[in-house]
Amino acid sequence: MNKEFLKKIYSEIRKFNSIYIVRHIGPDPDAIGSQIALRDSIRLTFPEKKVYAIGQSVSKFKYIGKLDKIEDDISYDNSLIIAVDVPNMARVDGLAIDKYKNVIKIDHHPFIESFNGIEYIDTSSCSACEILLDLINNTRLMMNESVAKTLLIGIISDSNRFLFNPVNANLLYKVADLIKKYKLDLQGIYESIYMRPISDIRLMGYIDNNLKITKNKLAYIIIENDIVSSFNADPAGASNMINDYSFVEDFLVWLFVTKDEKNDIFKISIRSRGPVINELAAKYNGGGHIYSSGARVKTMEEVQELIDDFDKLCKEYLKNK
Repeated sequence: MNKEFLKKIYSEIRKFNSIYIVRHIGPDPDAIGSQIALRDSIRLTFPEKKVYAIGQSVSKFKYIGKLDKIEDDISYDNSLIIAVDVPNMARVDGLAIDKYKNVIKIDHHPFIESFNGIEYIDTSSCSACEILLDLINNTRLMMNESVAKTLLIGIISDSNRFLFNPVNANLLYKVADLIKKYKLDLQGIYESIYMRPISDIRLMGYIDNNLKITKNKLAYIIIENDIVSSFNADPAGASNMINDYSFVEDFLVWLFVTKDEKNDIFKISIRSRGPVINELAAKYNGGGHIYSSGARVKTMEEVQELIDDFDKLCKEYLKNK
C-alpha cells in the first residue's frame, strides 16, 4: 500500500465536480461493488459533486446497489474518469477510456496497458474493494454502514471467502475492524452472495457429470443455453459456478464456456491451480489474474483453439514440474 499515492488520488477527486466510475465488462461483485462503494463514499464526502457509477447492470447483483444512467455528454476537459478493477481499455464497460483527458485507474490485476493517467495498481490486494478500503482509511473520504457493507461484499467475493491468495493477516485485521466498527451482519452478507436456487444446484449436477478431463489435467465443459434453460437456470450463473471446483485434485486448469446470445459471443471463465493463465487468456480477448481469468471469442472454432491451447499449457506445466 502506497499511502502517498492514495492521497494523490484523493487530491484529484477533490478537483472535479463531475466524476464517472467505470469497470470491466461482464462484472462480478468486486467490480460493481468497487464502483458503487467509491461513488457513495465520494457523494458522502462531497455532496455537491455529481458522481456516477456507469455500465451495464446485472440483475443478480442488484443486492449490491443500483448503477446510474447518464444522458448528457461527458466533458473531455472537466470530468474525471475513474476505472476500477479493469487492467485494459478493451474490457472497460460504458466508456472509451482513450477519449478522455483525466483518467485514474485503480486495479489489483497484473499490468497490461496504461490508461494514460494516474494509475494505482496493487497486485498484493485481493480485490479492488480492498484497495478502496485502503483509500478511504488513509484519506478524508467518508464511509458509512452501506459503503462498508459494499466493500466487504467485494472483498469476500473476489477472495472466495478468503480462500484465494493474496489473503494475509493484514487483510483479515482490516475486515475485522470494518465488521466491528459498522456492526455488519456477516451471515447476511454471505447469504446475499452465496444463496442460490435449486435450479443452480441441479445444473451443477449436470456439470459434474459432463465435465471433460484431458490426460494433461485440463477440465472443460461447453454449457449450451438449451441445457441451462432446461434447468430454469441463469447462463450468467452457470459461468460463476467455476469457483466451486477449486479443490478437485484431478485437474490443474478448468474452464467453462457459455454463449452470450445477446452479444453473439462465447464467454469463457478460466481457473488454475498451477499454470499461469492470464497471458494465454489475453490471446483470446481476455485476461485477469494469473490463476483466475476470462476470455471472449466469436466462433466455436476459436473455442476449440482455446481449449487446445490450454491443454498444451497444462502439458508444458506438467513436463516442467
